[in-house]
Amino acid sequence: VQLQASGGGLVQPGGSLRLSCTASGFSLGGYSVGWFRQAPGKERERVSCIRATDSSTSSADSVKGRFTISRDRAKNTVNLQMNSLKPEDTAVYYCATSRSIYACSGSQADFIRWGQGTQVTVSS
Repeated sequence: VQLQASGGGLVQPGGSLRLSCTASGFSLGGYSVGWFRQAPGKERERVSCIRATDSSTSSADSVKGRFTISRDRAKNTVNLQMNSLKPEDTAVYYCATSRSIYACSGSQADFIRWGQGTQVTVSS
């Protein structure tokens, strides 16, 4: 049973990246899945989340209109499309899962299984 985040890299301001959270050994379909990020010297924050039951989504104000979270059930992944990237988006990005349908509006402690993180660097 494993959760893996991938797709990070170095991109110029205004560019795009697509992160993927891939599950092995279990189906993501029954879980709320969140994307989080942690920049150096800062606390980890939730970026976007997709709920287990109806796949409704939510995003932090700082990324609304730029980041989109979605499920690909065939590939058993949850993707984070990041557009119009800014230097302040630089961080290690993590995905995590929760059985709770309330996790997307709750605490990070609701998320039990975490991936290893992928580095996103936005710089010219």
